[in-house]
Amino acid sequence: MIYPTIEELTKGEFNRYELVVGVAKCARIVTDEYIDMRNKAQKMIDNHETEKPLASLIDPEYKDKKAVKIAIAKLEEGRFQMVRPEGAK
Repeated sequence: MIYPTIEELTKGEFNRYELVVGVAKCARIVTDEYIDMRNKAQKMIDNHETEKPLASLIDPEYKDKKAVKIAIAKLEEGRFQMVRPEGAK
């Protein structure tokens, strides 16, 4: 069985297609956050502000998992929320 289930993630409010689109948008946000984190860490290294390796400057949640898996976890935890645009069914 796949965990978390579609019903757990959507609470019955969204269909599978909407869930896929929502997770994809969340994964894009996660990817952007990772890129920002990596760029800031690289800049610190380039400016000799730290002696730490690049990998230690990036949040382990982001460097050890795929963006989609992180997005699903954030949806499940409530850190991301799916909403319908006004007037959409």
